[in-house]
Amino acid sequence: MSQRPEGIDLAARSRARRRALQALYAWQLSGSHMNAVIDQFRHEQDMEVADLEYFEDLLHGVEKHIDELDDSLKPYVDREVGQIDPIERAALRLAAYELKYRPDVPYRVVINEAIEVTKRFGADHGHSYVNGVLDKLAAQLRAAEKKG
Repeated sequence: MSQRPEGIDLAARSRARRRALQALYAWQLSGSHMNAVIDQFRHEQDMEVADLEYFEDLLHGVEKHIDELDDSLKPYVDREVGQIDPIERAALRLAAYELKYRPDVPYRVVINEAIEVTKRFGADHGHSYVNGVLDKLAAQLRAAEKKG
């Protein structure tokens, strides 16, 4: 069992992921620039209880690597990434970013957090779909960690 990394507030990280999902959803639907979406969330959401640095890292990371993230998801989804429900698509992109670019976050945490935000904001069984896709993606991107 891994220990909590020094100086990291896990609850604040969890809130940052929830806010990031909402911001990514808004970004996907609006087509606005990511910085405008981040500014809007800074002013409208209760961001002082979230890890703002992590929130911004997630959103800028997804924006910067979106094509690569979507390509990594393609083998594990049953339709074009753009046709996936917007909440599920946002959760998958956020988790794919964390799996690929945040090795400091255990893959089980990434998957569990994606399932939880999808349960909270997505369709009734969306979390099952997200779980299935991410479990396969984690096997590819975090093979050594999954074995251990």
